Amino acid sequence: MREINASIPFDKALWRQDIAGSRAHVAMLAKQGIVSAEDAKAIDDGLQQVAAEYERDGVPEDWDLEDIHMTVEARLTELIGPVAGRLHTARSRNDQVATDFKLWVREATNCALDGIAALQRALVVRAGEHADSVMPGFTHLQTAQPVTLGHHLLAYYEMLRRDASRFGDNLARADECPLGAAALAGTGFDLDRTMTADALGFARPTANSLDTVSDRDFALDYLQAASQCALHLSRLAEELILWASQPFGFVRLPDSLSTGSSIMPQKKNPDAAELVRGHAGRIVGATTALIVTMKGLPLAYSKDMQDDKPPVFEAAGLLDLCLAAMEGMIAGADFNAERMRHAAGLGHATATDLADWLVREADIPFREAHHITGAAVKLADRKECTLEDLSLDDLKGIDARLDERVRAVLTLDASVAARASYGGTAPDRVREQVAAARRALGMEE
Repeated sequence: MREINASIPFDKALWRQDIAGSRAHVAMLAKQGIVSAEDAKAIDDGLQQVAAEYERDGVPEDWDLEDIHMTVEARLTELIGPVAGRLHTARSRNDQVATDFKLWVREATNCALDGIAALQRALVVRAGEHADSVMPGFTHLQTAQPVTLGHHLLAYYEMLRRDASRFGDNLARADECPLGAAALAGTGFDLDRTMTADALGFARPTANSLDTVSDRDFALDYLQAASQCALHLSRLAEELILWASQPFGFVRLPDSLSTGSSIMPQKKNPDAAELVRGHAGRIVGATTALIVTMKGLPLAYSKDMQDDKPPVFEAAGLLDLCLAAMEGMIAGADFNAERMRHAAGLGHATATDLADWLVREADIPFREAHHITGAAVKLADRKECTLEDLSLDDLKGIDARLDERVRAVLTLDASVAARASYGGTAPDRVREQVAAARRALGMEE
């Protein structure tokens, strides 16, 4: 029982939040006249001494004390004597742990937001550098249409923008203080819960004591936002892994975020990117673990909820590491624009431009234009050349309505420049989006 019941090996990470909550609680008890000012000062001074010890030496693990709450209180009692027992007046470990954990998750959320913003800045800088760099755009991992590298990188900026929004929504929902809900029913003491909420940086106290001590939505919200963010990071990591391979050769990743082989001296492995891709699975697994833990619990508190913290702690550590690694890879990547441009010229990436030209200039339905373009692609394949390299006679042999003007739309640069609709890949649109992103991130122009 001692071993299965103890949570101090992992919930000791909450010691700062536990002491902050206790200091806010005892200050409120003194203000309400529930404990004397003298006792409150002794308790507050003792808590600050405990905090200094933990900061210097770490938190001791005594499994007989079960958790961080009893560990702090036991040390406080050693320092100031029986008066320490007044600290737990009008609270329970149930509302105490909910407060500690919510404070920790809010800090983790802000760390994630900082990491997202740093990666976004790196993406925006590189997108600005490569607003004109042409590369193949893919669907089904087949060459589809030419795009710019800047446009491609900004796609991940947008994903991260939504991730930041999800984390921000969690902060708004988690802006209610659990302290004072006590075990499950509230307390008969005349508490000022607004005072403790203010002291701990919350907008307001929670409104229902039963919900308060049984709620872990804030942790689930964090994990689900982290999972979505990790999926986006994994997609970016996968692309960097592909691009760094010899068949692609689109990018060289920084040496500091790559490794060599123990047997093959020529190898440069994208291990950091592969670990980001792998860590996404662990973060999603952490989310699933807590969902399953919470799915069948009746109100209010059950000991199952002690298992809420390890998956969140693990996911938060992994997410922060992944964001930092991706920022380093994007900032330090050496993109091979010439190789990308060459690849964009393969696979007849301007075929859609040919079809669009027929619609605009020959006033024919797109389906017919699609058929004509397909014939041109087949001819280019037989001749082992690009659409741009087909002669005028070749084109007219396919359809007499094709004339010299069509050549202007078959170049890579013309193709990307033509995609000038809002949100398109045209270099001018990319530069506009870079400027908007810089403003949104508070970057100097």
